[in-house]
Amino acid sequence: MKTNEKILCQNKRARHDYFIEDTIECGIVLKGTEIKSLRNGLANINESYGDIKDGEVFLINMHISPYEKGNIFNHDPKRHRKLLLTKREIRKLENAIMQKGYTLVPLKVYLSNQLAKVELAIAKGKKLYDRREDLKKESADREIRKNMKDRNERYY
Repeated sequence: MKTNEKILCQNKRARHDYFIEDTIECGIVLKGTEIKSLRNGLANINESYGDIKDGEVFLINMHISPYEKGNIFNHDPKRHRKLLLTKREIRKLENAIMQKGYTLVPLKVYLSNQLAKVELAIAKGKKLYDRREDLKKESADREIRKNMKDRNERYY
């Protein structure tokens, strides 16, 4: 993470539910008071995903709560938001998700130099046995670190 980035919301379950193949940073088109709600941390990307329509990438199901001090200019919380990418990047994403089982998953939304950015991942869904295997591996690693720490403490 760069020093001038401020994370606004994260999808922590994405790394648990998907194999992350590649990530890409992209801008997001916001309307009116959406940026104020984002800065207040009133966003959720846990159920969202990316989709490509007519050569443009959209973020679907991202929820940004209406700004409480806004008026008639508030936005629809679940509207489709356009992501800003170059044609080459869009073609790369399109070719990747044409493969069976791949999807576009947002990992985090953050501010970079006062601009809202989305980290989008090309991901493949994990099966239940893959998740169990990962949990076993994490548990074993945790146990090894604990034992190594205990062993080092005894010798001092």
